[in-house]
Amino acid sequence: MPRTNAKTYEPCPSTRVAFVGLGVMGYPMAGHLALAGHSVTVYNRNPAKAAEWCKEFAQSPAPRSAPTPREAAAGADIVFVCVGNDEDLRSVMLGADGVFAGLKAGATAVDHTTASANVARELAALAASQGKHFIDAPVSGGEAGAVNGLLTVMCGGEQAVFDRVKPVAMAFSRAFTLMGEAGAGQLTKMVNQICIAGLVQGLSEAVAFGQKAGLDMHLVLDVIGKGAAQSWQMDNRGKTMVEDKFNFGFAVDWMRKDLGLVMDEAKRNGARLPVTALVDQFYADVQQMGGQRWDTSSLIKRLR
Repeated sequence: MPRTNAKTYEPCPSTRVAFVGLGVMGYPMAGHLALAGHSVTVYNRNPAKAAEWCKEFAQSPAPRSAPTPREAAAGADIVFVCVGNDEDLRSVMLGADGVFAGLKAGATAVDHTTASANVARELAALAASQGKHFIDAPVSGGEAGAVNGLLTVMCGGEQAVFDRVKPVAMAFSRAFTLMGEAGAGQLTKMVNQICIAGLVQGLSEAVAFGQKAGLDMHLVLDVIGKGAAQSWQMDNRGKTMVEDKFNFGFAVDWMRKDLGLVMDEAKRNGARLPVTALVDQFYADVQQMGGQRWDTSSLIKRLR
């Protein structure tokens, strides 16, 4: 799969930006920023990955890597961040070598990590105390969405700051939407993950049932996919579940991390999530089967 595809970019003035975290998602996201004409400085914990990125996007405006998040952020108008969890996020944002240490007054940090609403509020408050800005902006769409520049991005923050960031972020987005104040982006991503958990479990049970009944499940999915049962999961994962293929997409370990955030937030706000809690335990079963890096559709493995 190529890192990025031939997306058509909307006109946007060239902006000096930085991207911190060149993982499965961040690498192509930063690439789209470069291809859209922005001047991009990257930082990655593994410098070899940053060097690889600079080589791949050498024809874009002044691509460069920096040895620390602070140096990557220096002079940037917007710093995009995409790392693993709350702890990773704090490690690149805070301290003498963190993003906030290098971010100039009036500039904005945009965090695409799926993290807690609490850390989003914490970092937004810290940014405001320093005359800087912070937007929590978790994404949905997986690796394919990042590669194709078609991510759905859910944001929390101030309207005026969001309005300045959006035209730049549309380089890797299909939709970039303000959901409310700081933390609202992360809470919206939690809603997204609750929906996915229930849908994948339902699809797993349906496919396993149909196979036990001796049905041609490829044909079944073609038929019911044209009716009320249709979903993205059915369209994109149903037939691969039938074929026992789970070597792509969003990993079980990542989903369990996300559902942990969901359950923690539910304890705080009093929401009742019996199905989500059950599916989270089903994913724990998949991990015990050795499926930590299998795609989330591997829930069906428990039923075979």
